Amino acid sequence: MKQPVEKQPVPIAFAPTALAQQRLAQERAAQERAAQERGAQEGPREPKHGALTGCPWHDVKAKLRDVGLRPTRQRMALGWILFAKGDRHVTAEVLFEEANRAKVPVSLATVYNTLHQFTEVGLLRQVAVDGSRAYFDTNNSMHHHFFIEDQNELLDIPAGDVMVDNAPVPPEGYEIARIDVVVRLRRKQA
Repeated sequence: MKQPVEKQPVPIAFAPTALAQQRLAQERAAQERAAQERGAQEGPREPKHGALTGCPWHDVKAKLRDVGLRPTRQRMALGWILFAKGDRHVTAEVLFEEANRAKVPVSLATVYNTLHQFTEVGLLRQVAVDGSRAYFDTNNSMHHHFFIEDQNELLDIPAGDVMVDNAPVPPEGYEIARIDVVVRLRRKQA
């Protein structure tokens, strides 16, 4: 009588041995230590503009990571809406409306929080035009603004076009963080 032949299962993938798992864990730990040492030597990370790819979605993710923000879905979506259109000035309400049109489910409070987070890490500049309205500028280079009063619109003025002489001396213990010049415009009266 023939004995039944026991079929051996065909391996689909090889499971790592205990020794291989241990070596893999050691390699990962060494890589993490090296990354932490590099981070400690380099200090705070500055945005790596050279790492941008031209793809707005990936560029937003890189911008967020470069400044230490976790790229959550809401930050990614709002960042894409903000930065994909180039340099621009928006209010929280305008961004909220754009997000709604793009079917991005966010509250106005989330939009405000995200804009303030982006401003704190240097991705945006906040421009206060008057006490009731703040604009957020995606161009965070040094420049000034025209404000067209009847349109509630900001326009950039190149930094070299405005000279600020004799800035006041700040009180002891303070320094000037930045000087914002907003030139208010209205149509000429005929």
